[in-house]
Amino acid sequence: MPPASLDLPAHADPPFTRFRKSQFTKPVPTPRSLSLAGQTAIITGSNSGLGLECGRQFLALGLERLIMAVRRPDAGEKVAVALRSQYPKARVEVWTLDMASYDSIRSFAEKCNTIERLDVVILNSGLDKIQFDTVKATGHEEMFQVNYLSTVLLAILLLPVLKSRSPEGKPGRLSLVGSGLALSSRFTNRNAVPLIPSFDDPKGWGLDASNERYSLTKTLLLMFIFKLSSYVPSSDIICNVVDPALCKGSALHRPGHAPFLFRAIMVIVSMIAARSMEVGATCYVDAACVKGAESHGSFVCDWKVHAYHRMMYTEEGMMTTERLWAETLGELKFAGVDEILERMHKGLKA
Repeated sequence: MPPASLDLPAHADPPFTRFRKSQFTKPVPTPRSLSLAGQTAIITGSNSGLGLECGRQFLALGLERLIMAVRRPDAGEKVAVALRSQYPKARVEVWTLDMASYDSIRSFAEKCNTIERLDVVILNSGLDKIQFDTVKATGHEEMFQVNYLSTVLLAILLLPVLKSRSPEGKPGRLSLVGSGLALSSRFTNRNAVPLIPSFDDPKGWGLDASNERYSLTKTLLLMFIFKLSSYVPSSDIICNVVDPALCKGSALHRPGHAPFLFRAIMVIVSMIAARSMEVGATCYVDAACVKGAESHGSFVCDWKVHAYHRMMYTEEGMMTTERLWAETLGELKFAGVDEILERMHKGLKA
């Protein structure tokens, strides 16, 4: 069965119209009956912003164990102390994870094999930068590396853990944090062969280019989740991409990653249209804990399954999706991702 997003008509709204509709969509409250008692969840980038608020909401729903995966454990421990005080019955742990490092990602995934139970994984870490930078260890542009390649690697490495450590008869849950901007990327390099090196081109880099590149990294996640759903049955793991929309207090456009004027404009826009952090985090809870198999391989936006980027409904878009998938598996072959996916597809145990 194809993902529900693929069965929906491609959206036709221009970007601003879609943004306005989304930002002023009436929030859907988390069901009062939802309980996470006995469950374990991993949230990356959870020492601030939406990741932290999602962890707080999980704990309020009775989560037994929260693993905060953060780049700076000292910053994670500061907020973990407060969470432990507020929810003394829960286990709140801080684990080190640097999404710009393949070695760190692999070490983190290895450590996850020691977990007795794992129910939910939310990959929330992401970057939006104005300047062009590369990750020295890989040579890839930093946003493309963190938002796409590293997120994909961690997602695949955690699949066997989610499958083997979730309760019998209850699928694990994997949600990748996307953005509504994924629907508006122009993807001008979509016909590049090979495709991956074209994301590392610094030519013409600036505010517009970086905004496009951020949007594009989120489009790539839609393409990835579409393909992943054909390898991982929803009876084992329900995988989706979720959009929390623009939220007040998000650390996405922090100093050093965006110019002052742009940040000032975003402050004004946020005052007018942004969701609260609490409302934005309910989108995570909804996608990862409320939505069922109907969201598998799909884009969850405004608390409902949404269409993909319109390009993904075209023959050209599907060819690009296939090329991206093949090149991504080639890029990450060193970590054995192809073998993991093959075992997941065949229903074999880790």
